[in-house]
Amino acid sequence: MKLDFWQYTHDPLEKVVTLIAKRAVGEGERVLVVSANPDQRAAIARALWQAGPADSFLANGEADSPGADRQPILLSAEPVAANGASHLILADGTFRDAPGFARVFLLFPPDLASAAREAWRAQDGREGVERAYYAQEDGRWVKKG
Repeated sequence: MKLDFWQYTHDPLEKVVTLIAKRAVGEGERVLVVSANPDQRAAIARALWQAGPADSFLANGEADSPGADRQPILLSAEPVAANGASHLILADGTFRDAPGFARVFLLFPPDLASAAREAWRAQDGREGVERAYYAQEDGRWVKKG
């Protein structure tokens, strides 16, 4: 499993989620976006629907909605992929151990960096986990570790 830690400082969270989801869906993958905060999930859903030019959007739905299993991007409070997602975005900055995903993204602002460091250290020695850390510098994403 690839485990990416993304510290956002320049762009709003919704824009970062959209960037990752757009790339993953473009590669034919399904995505699960997890946040315990329903207002945050709603803001992310709006950003996904508005992604791209007027004739383009990223279809998504809530995990408890009808047809959730058909959604390319699913939003949920829990890391349970009813849509068969291979990519998990932990949008609320809280790490959750969620086996079964090919790639996991932990997105966090600077005020949650300490918790992200703890989550990073907790992965030390885990077989099959490949970690990377990305930070925003001058509006660009730079791989730091």
